[in-house]
Formats: sequence, C-alpha cells, structure tokens
Amino acid sequence: MTVSPAARPYWRKLALWVIAAVLGAAVIAFVQVRTLMAPVSAIPEPEATVVVPARASATQIASLLSERGLIRSKWLFLAYARYAGLDKRLKAGEYAISPADSLGQVVDKLTKGQVLTYTFTIPEGYTLAQMADVLANKGLADRERFLRIAAESDFDFPFLEGIPKGANRLEGFLFPDTYRVSRGVTEEQLIEMMLRRFGRVYTDEFRQRASQMGMTTLQVVTLASIIEREAKKAEERPLVSAVFHNRIEKNWYLESCATIQYILGEPKEILTYEDLAIDSPYNTYKYGGLPPGPIAAPGESSLMAALNPADVDYMFFVVKPDGSHAFARTLAEHNANKRKYLPKN
Repeated sequence: MTVSPAARPYWRKLALWVIAAVLGAAVIAFVQVRTLMAPVSAIPEPEATVVVPARASATQIASLLSERGLIRSKWLFLAYARYAGLDKRLKAGEYAISPADSLGQVVDKLTKGQVLTYTFTIPEGYTLAQMADVLANKGLADRERFLRIAAESDFDFPFLEGIPKGANRLEGFLFPDTYRVSRGVTEEQLIEMMLRRFGRVYTDEFRQRASQMGMTTLQVVTLASIIEREAKKAEERPLVSAVFHNRIEKNWYLESCATIQYILGEPKEILTYEDLAIDSPYNTYKYGGLPPGPIAAPGESSLMAALNPADVDYMFFVVKPDGSHAFARTLAEHNANKRKYLPKN
C-alpha cells in the first residue's frame, strides 16, 4: 500500500510521538528505579542491627529489610539481586545497616557476609570456669553448655591424645588471647578456635624441647599453668620454674598455693592449715609430683619457662608485697624471707 504525500506528515508526527512517549516512559522508569535504589535517607543516620536468620530466602530478607525501613522497595531488592545472580548468595548473620546505605551497598554487605564482629579477651591464668563467665557475660555462649561441651565433646588435636574426657579435660589448652567472632558462633566453634590457637603457639620446637626433658605435653602445660598462677612477673617465671623442677628432681612436694586456690575454686587471700590438708590429687602439699592436669591457661612465656628453667639451685620462694618473689636455697633462708616479707599474724 502506498501512502499519499498528504498523509506522510501525519505518520511522521505519530512516529515522533511514539518515540517520545517510549523515551519519556524509559526516563520515568529510570528515574523511578534510581529513586528506589537510592538510600532511604539522604543524610547519615545511625546503623540498625539486623539479624538475617539461617536459611532465610531472598524474599524473606527483602521483607525484613523493608519492614525495618532500610530499603525503599523489596521488589526492586529482589529484582536487583536476581538480575545480578546474587539472590542465592545472601548470607545469614547479624549486620549493621544504615538507612543511608544504597540498595547496592545493602546487597553487597549481605553477599559478602560483612557481619558484625565482637572481641573477647581471655587473660593468661584464667580457668575454664572463668572463660565460660567471660563468654556468657559477652552474650557469646551459654556458660553451662560451654563447660559441658568442653568436658564431653571430642576434639581432634594431637596434643589432647590420651587425655580422658572429664570436667577438667581442656583446662590449660584453651589459649589465652584476644579473639574476634560474629554473633551466632557456637560453643563448639569457640572451643575449636582457642584449641587451634594453642596448637599454633605450641610448635614443634616446644615438643622437641619437651622430649629432651622427658616431659609430655600434658606435664608441660600443667607445670606452665602453676608457673602462670604463681609468677605474675614474666622475668621471674624461669626462676619459679627452676624451683619446681628442682623440687621434682629431689622428690619434694611442690607446695604450690596456686594448686590449693584451684581446689577451692575461688581466690582466697590467706590459706589456712585446713585448706592445705584438703584431700585432692591437685593438693601439692599432700601429694608428690605434678597434679593430674593444668590449673589454668598458661601464656606462651609460662610454657617457655616450664621448658627452660633458670640454671639456679633455688628450692623455695615467697611472695613480696609488690608481687615479686624472694628466692632461697635453704629452709633457713626461706624462713628468713618469710619473716621479712609475709604479714605478721
């Protein structure tokens, strides 16, 4: 069919109107999408804490974010995530999301798993019970579950071979350090993390030295834990270690007050004769040699001291008011130090 010359201007105008309408609609759609992808707030605002549950679908996550007022459109969130192939890669966890984050920034956080992290510190010389308290107070673990798992669960680490399950099995092996974790970490994961840290610190060099001295890993950690609790000053630890090594060599009781404190389960400023007579295998005033296991978590310097005692013939030490120690070779010297440094009753 041919178009008459008179009709051509009409079709040209119609075509131009159609093109203009399509372009206009495209511009409006672009502006609308861009608006919906923009942050909810144009000014910086405090971040909101959002917990994405495990196994939550992209639709559920979109609804959660929309309900919290952190995205403008849950449908555009889904479309954007699906178009980018990211809807199956959104990760569970606890996130900090601001109304000033764009939709792209929100999706980026969720796909990269940029979850909130929390730090906790286990000081050197802490017991399992004290560690459980730290984690419970931080809201990172259930205290009783943590202790139960430590006592009953199987953990596959060479340094734990031969140690039977029981309440004190992991005492001394959860390495004291500062750790960073995300919310939702399990008690098992916390324990595994601290055991791995011990494994990185207690290297082949330590094991070779222990073999040279005729000591097992358990004996090293046990002695190191006593040194840790007795000597607060790092420079004195090799001297304290020497005292205990010398006593073991002569078949003397270790007579460590720290082992009595462990039996009691809580700090006691002055021990009584009744305390020293408690019938426990951890009582080094009553039973010879090392106790059956560690009494706390030793740090690296105490582990080194246990394997590298100073070359001295000290047999005694007494604590001074400033926390340092006076060392003695004979009982007479030791009694003189006690009269000098211990409070008079």
